[in-house]
Amino acid sequence: MRKVWMTMSTVAVASTMLLSGCGTENGTNDAANTNAPAGNNATAGANVPAETPAADMKLRILDANVGGKTPEENTKFQAEIKRLTGIDASIEKPASDYDQKVLTALGSGEKYDLIELSDLGKLATFVDQGVVTDLTDFVTGSKVLSDPKVVPTAEWGQLKDKDGKFVAVFSKFQGGTMPIVRKDWLDKLGLQEPKTLDEYYNVLKAFKEKDPDGNGKNDTYGLSTSDLYDIQGFMSAAGVKAHYVMKDGKRTIPYATEAAVPMYAWFAKLVKEGIMDPNFVTNDTGKMRNLFLSDRVGMVTYWDAWVGMFNNTRKQADPNTKFQAEALEGIPGADGTILMRRGDPDFWIIPANAEHPDAAKKFLEFWHTEPGITLGSLGIENEDYTKEGDAYKLTPTGTEHNMDHGVPFWYNQNVKYPFGKLPGVQEAQDLVTKNATLELSLPGWPDAEKIVKNYALKAMSGQMDPAEAVKKMHEELLGKKLIDE
Repeated sequence: MRKVWMTMSTVAVASTMLLSGCGTENGTNDAANTNAPAGNNATAGANVPAETPAADMKLRILDANVGGKTPEENTKFQAEIKRLTGIDASIEKPASDYDQKVLTALGSGEKYDLIELSDLGKLATFVDQGVVTDLTDFVTGSKVLSDPKVVPTAEWGQLKDKDGKFVAVFSKFQGGTMPIVRKDWLDKLGLQEPKTLDEYYNVLKAFKEKDPDGNGKNDTYGLSTSDLYDIQGFMSAAGVKAHYVMKDGKRTIPYATEAAVPMYAWFAKLVKEGIMDPNFVTNDTGKMRNLFLSDRVGMVTYWDAWVGMFNNTRKQADPNTKFQAEALEGIPGADGTILMRRGDPDFWIIPANAEHPDAAKKFLEFWHTEPGITLGSLGIENEDYTKEGDAYKLTPTGTEHNMDHGVPFWYNQNVKYPFGKLPGVQEAQDLVTKNATLELSLPGWPDAEKIVKNYALKAMSGQMDPAEAVKKMHEELLGKKLIDE
């Protein structure tokens, strides 16, 4: 398990980095809007205080995911925290530029008690700068957080620094990414799920040329991505892993090696033949998702949770829809190994200058209990859901919010999903569990990533010969001492 690596980067340098995982990238649990058995095994009820409310505790949180979906609901969310914990919490959710807000707050000394992050490389930077509280005694001494059924012991390795100190606490369970296909289009065109690179090509070409949406127009693409986010499932065919890989003690970036050339050429072929969405270089993930939901593209690369989100969104719009998103496994390499990506975890830090660290620690424990998980997933009682006995029922607002108020998935094995998971999510997560590994983000990765993206996208889009692009990518990385060989 990867540990946090230290770096001497400054906050100013870090300001160029992205904290992308704190965006709304993940999905939710279930589309059901009917009564269903709760099935929870935790000792505490979901809508009652987890323990004796705190007295006169205040808490200031900076977060992009956790809380209400609107300012009005966020106010109710804060009141629900107060009802459940006694903590007078204030959640600030910047409408945009969250990354910059975090960097500004930590750099200026602005005082928050909890800040959510999702990038282990950034965590290493902040630890190195001394702006993160050491949570070792708190985590190891917490009956909640030290319970391996609440957070698996092995998972904690992600949130330790190089000295083995705990420096953050998870906010939810993070899944992985993969190719996601329109299964209904496969069925309509009489195609099998692709397994090899050639089979993927044939499927994508059919999505482009055989009018899978049946509108009589040549207006569909086979594949869309959001720049390199996330092509790991395809790069797996060449046996190259994203980010850094340590080889004999030396830093390498497989995407910058000759092994990656055939894959960049494969993407360039898709672009040249009009099979791949030509806007993939500038797409944000929202544009990519919208193409998929609007029948413009048959395959995208995205998070496991979004398999269910896609299905649920279309079903909510049309209960009779034939739309079916399905996760696909990455392509095996020459040795049969499949490389898939598991995302960096979402986690909270307590800044070193927090004014209310005790309240923050109390909240972190609460967040991993059934009441906290219910609040982070279903949302606010009588706003997002109602409960009669052990049966939950989503309100129209709760259905719209897709049971994601920051915790679509969680670690705590004692807390069961009240409605199960959205269609297709479990199968997608099974693929992640089977094949995915974390990426290694060593110090310097943000700078290296810019170089990799620059040349990789030029090669994929046909602007540059793939072999030449890799050659220059490698030379630049080596010249800037971002790799060792």
